[in-house]
Amino acid sequence: MANETVISFKWVEFHYDHRKPILEDATFNVRAGSKITLMWQNGAGKSTIFKLINGSLQKISWIINITPWATIATGYQVMLPEDKELSVQAFFRKYHPDKDQFNIDKDIKDILEVVNLKAPLDKQIKAFSGGQQARLLLAGALIQNPDILLLDEPTNNLDKEGIWHLTTFLQNYKKTVLVISHDAEFLNSFTDGVIYLDVHTKVTEQFVWDYNDVVEQIKRKIEKDNMANARLAKEAQAKKEQAEKFAHKWWKLRLVAKKMREAADDMEDDIVDTRKEDKTIREFTIPLQEDIGWVLLKIRSVHIIKNDEVTVKDVEVDLRKDDHILLSGPNGIGKSTLLEKIVNGQEDGVSLTPGVKIGYYRQDFSNLDFNETVYDCLRKAAGPDMEEQDLRSTAAWFLINWEIMKSQIGVLSEWMKWLVAFCRLVFLKPGILILDEPTNHINFRHIPVIAEALDKFEGGMILVSHVDEFVWQIRIDQYLDLD
Repeated sequence: MANETVISFKWVEFHYDHRKPILEDATFNVRAGSKITLMWQNGAGKSTIFKLINGSLQKISWIINITPWATIATGYQVMLPEDKELSVQAFFRKYHPDKDQFNIDKDIKDILEVVNLKAPLDKQIKAFSGGQQARLLLAGALIQNPDILLLDEPTNNLDKEGIWHLTTFLQNYKKTVLVISHDAEFLNSFTDGVIYLDVHTKVTEQFVWDYNDVVEQIKRKIEKDNMANARLAKEAQAKKEQAEKFAHKWWKLRLVAKKMREAADDMEDDIVDTRKEDKTIREFTIPLQEDIGWVLLKIRSVHIIKNDEVTVKDVEVDLRKDDHILLSGPNGIGKSTLLEKIVNGQEDGVSLTPGVKIGYYRQDFSNLDFNETVYDCLRKAAGPDMEEQDLRSTAAWFLINWEIMKSQIGVLSEWMKWLVAFCRLVFLKPGILILDEPTNHINFRHIPVIAEALDKFEGGMILVSHVDEFVWQIRIDQYLDLD
């Protein structure tokens, strides 16, 4: 029913480790048919909320009410390993609400049109590109036609056409949608509210504005809180100093001193209770490799995939020093494959100038050794000549402390892997940066910092990104469209 509350969280607490609570006072309501953004700080527990809603995490106590009749489907970011072995038809049969339906081919065809993907029914999932698998994951959730649709970063790995198709579908979807995303343009096109998770207080706030309005509101609130904090701290310190003077005077003044100390304590309590935001990475630069020439890379032809067939496309591109190229094309055409082959020297029509070093950011982090510790990874990139203090200091720009340094890369969250990958680029001092969707896994506060660092990079750069808001902040000198 319209306006009926289908999801209700009241004073919800959750923790995996009692010393590190994820949620402490999560309180919000979601009405039937509404489309809500879950806006987050890194580590705030956005995925935990999804898991509490869809039942993959057992609620221990507290009040979580989900309408009993409501069906729920979740579109995750990463394909399950066992699903990659399935054919397209078997994959959809696994997630179709009527698993016994004899012929679901029409339903599959209809839902693949929604995500703008042509996929032979007998083709194995693992044979598709990362972007195509992202569309299949979405389609696997959408084919269930759920009453509550949960989408975790649905635009990651989607090209512009894919985002447009998904946006149109969601605008017309009459049921309830909760979405985690950092893509402001995408969110503002269909959502009508925001639930904000605070990583420090572990509580939630609910807004009826769009994503950009909430970002601005939070920014103003932080500035207001900081000003109030500064005033309270100054007044508290003044009262403490005055109380110290009165404490050694006549006994009546000692009573005044006591009241002043109590007032100062109250002010300090108010400071503790104000909003605290998660830390943003520091502004940084990526140093340029020394003693490199003017032309760094020549591209004369590339292999692309059209209608499931590999073909050669002739191009005429020179990547020069201080030259930034935006690489574009639809999902499945071979953008990520091309970048990887350039890095590995396997693309016949591409020649790298000898001695030029490439810094490669891969969206799935598979170019990092997951068995290696963060410290060993960064030390290897920095080289033996870097002082230990300088290594740790630079890592701290990216919020990497010693506890994280000791961890294996494979156990880190996607956000933490992102921190390691970008810190590594700084240590590498490359001549060329090759970046494949570098804004996946990060929140809105970090995007301007990364964009500024890339805009100022003085070497050659090849960038793939579907986030216009991010690309607009970076100087682009050439465009290479594979389509």
